[in-house]
Amino acid sequence: MELEEAPQVEGDLVKDHTLISVKDMQQALELKGYGEVTQKKFFLKPFESLYLLFTDKLKLKKGKKTIDFGSLMKICKKYDKNILTKFLIYRDLRNRGYVVKDGFGFGSDFRVYERGHFGEKGAKYLIFGMNEGTQEKIIHLQKKIEQITQMGKEPTIAVIERRGEVIYYKISRINFLENKEKINLQSFK
Repeated sequence: MELEEAPQVEGDLVKDHTLISVKDMQQALELKGYGEVTQKKFFLKPFESLYLLFTDKLKLKKGKKTIDFGSLMKICKKYDKNILTKFLIYRDLRNRGYVVKDGFGFGSDFRVYERGHFGEKGAKYLIFGMNEGTQEKIIHLQKKIEQITQMGKEPTIAVIERRGEVIYYKISRINFLENKEKINLQSFK
């Protein structure tokens, strides 16, 4: 299971990202699909940091102060109001053994790689999260689905139930016929 495989790391909080300075830790994380290099420095995304804190695999500091899961969640909410949804989906996917990276547009939250294929193939799934009861216009959903399927990826909606459980819905392209009412103009005499 992924939890045992995640390395023990130490990092410093920079805004809502975690800076990992030790090269060995960077390499160990990168091999497991965590983090990315930005401006020649290795950072963990907020949802990755939350997950590693949650699983006791990260010691996070800001200056000399140790940052715990609850404190980091509060900090991250200032930057991203949807961080709890992202964290719950990320945690669920990681616990299922998937490598998960940030989404790249189209309203997707994550790119998800098939088990055992990270680093070999591109992501198979693009996942966007929603909380139960959230409303989405069908036209926006249709555009996302078309763009994602044109890329050869499988669009998936992850819905967070009120109890925090994640349910996945694989979706495909949909066509709606235009529903026009036939109006027969007749004069009434």
